[in-house]
Amino acid sequence: MRNKLLFSSVLLAASVSLSAQTSATITVHADQGTQIIPKEIYGQFAEHLGTCIYGGLWVGENSNIPNTNGYRTDVFNALKELQIPVLRWPGGCFADEYHWMDGIGPKADRPKMVNNNWGGTIEDNSFGTHEFLNLCEMLGCEPYISGNVGSGTVEELAKWVEYMTSNGDSPMANLRRKNGRDQAWNVKYLGVGNESWGCGGSMRPEYYADLYRRYSTYCRNYDGNSLFKIASGASDYDYNWTKVLMDRVGGRMHGLSLHYYTVTGWNGSKGSATQFSKDDYYWTMGKCLEIEDVIKKHCTIMDEYDKNKRIALMLDEWGTWWDEEPGTIHGHLYQQNTLRDAFVASLSFDIFHKYTDRLKMANIAQIVNVLQSMILTNDKGIVLTPTYYAFKMYKVHQDATYLPLDLDCKIMDVRDHRKVPMISATASKNKDGKIHISMSNIDADNAQEIIINLPNIKARKAVGEILTSSNLTDYNSFDNPNNVKLAPFKEVKINKEELKIKLPPKSIVTIELQ
Repeated sequence: MRNKLLFSSVLLAASVSLSAQTSATITVHADQGTQIIPKEIYGQFAEHLGTCIYGGLWVGENSNIPNTNGYRTDVFNALKELQIPVLRWPGGCFADEYHWMDGIGPKADRPKMVNNNWGGTIEDNSFGTHEFLNLCEMLGCEPYISGNVGSGTVEELAKWVEYMTSNGDSPMANLRRKNGRDQAWNVKYLGVGNESWGCGGSMRPEYYADLYRRYSTYCRNYDGNSLFKIASGASDYDYNWTKVLMDRVGGRMHGLSLHYYTVTGWNGSKGSATQFSKDDYYWTMGKCLEIEDVIKKHCTIMDEYDKNKRIALMLDEWGTWWDEEPGTIHGHLYQQNTLRDAFVASLSFDIFHKYTDRLKMANIAQIVNVLQSMILTNDKGIVLTPTYYAFKMYKVHQDATYLPLDLDCKIMDVRDHRKVPMISATASKNKDGKIHISMSNIDADNAQEIIINLPNIKARKAVGEILTSSNLTDYNSFDNPNNVKLAPFKEVKINKEELKIKLPPKSIVTIELQ
């Protein structure tokens, strides 16, 4: 292990002196930026699934694990550092079996429930509406509530909205006060059901469209709180679902969700999170990049009905989905997280930035201990994953102006007739006028010499960070939590309106022009 770490350090230190096997050219058009990259593109998702909530975000006030009012202190601090903008809860599939009144009031009086969707786990409902919304306030992020349409009632969802957002002398507002919260919370995002085509009710789009119209009618705005109502949208390639909802719901919704996972398939093995070949890696990059075509096709349908783009596309579930780690509980979807997963994040962000005239939110699945998570926990501590570091590198793009760019690079043909460019990139300018450029060298074996043309941009200095490791399969464990982490990247040559950079193989870099 010591030799492995030494090699990794040498690799980082020598990154600029590597002989580049191929080259790429990027031209950043700083004078053409018009679209803002909504911070919500960097959203998170927390479902009652496995140990995402219990043991992940929440351990309770009486836990031996250091906590702040029941929230794990180490997890909370890591998320605070990440500046997460929005958090979706309580599901996922769990949302359409969740009855919110079971999660309010004295914890000792809250009924237990069986989590039928995810492993049959018994939950005590100690983490409910108050615990979630208070956490969002502490983190400074927007809450995104997924309402129960599959097994709930219109009355139940309407009363939940009243409970959370009304400051009046109403039954639900007074019940909230009785439970310890005087002032209503600010709740912007409301999902009217989840995956209604599947675990949320196995509905047809025509039937769900009518249900949405009914449910959303009774989810009212109280006391200055304005709900942004999101309809349950399609799974990846189901373009008919989008067409039907745009036709039958249209302007009654503010947003339409979309789910897309980078996964090998739903039958049989999805593949190991940590044991994969180079061919598997390139195939994964191709599957990840396919999300651009999916977004474009859904946007095209939406444009037919909504030329002024009043209805937002919300990619509220995305990320990698591998086999559960051996020895973990079936149905808890606990998977490790390698450098490959970080590339899925960086490439996805590069795509998302291009479509923010319609795409207004994205929520990776999920925040802790489930699928492509930011953080892994046990009773002793936490591990920050390579995906966490990708999010940390890219947070500079939140609410910045997207800068279009031209990219010319080598393209590789991979399995299933997919084509994968060896370089991916994005750029933005923040409110202070600073320009940030993020680049990924997807090539697993060859360094890339990149020329970045910066017409009308006068940069004196460029500094940044790099994420790479010895192997694509490297990950952070509780025994070796710093195997894959950020390191300074300063070796950038500036010549007037041009940057010259050498990216090591399998590396992700974000630089700031000063």
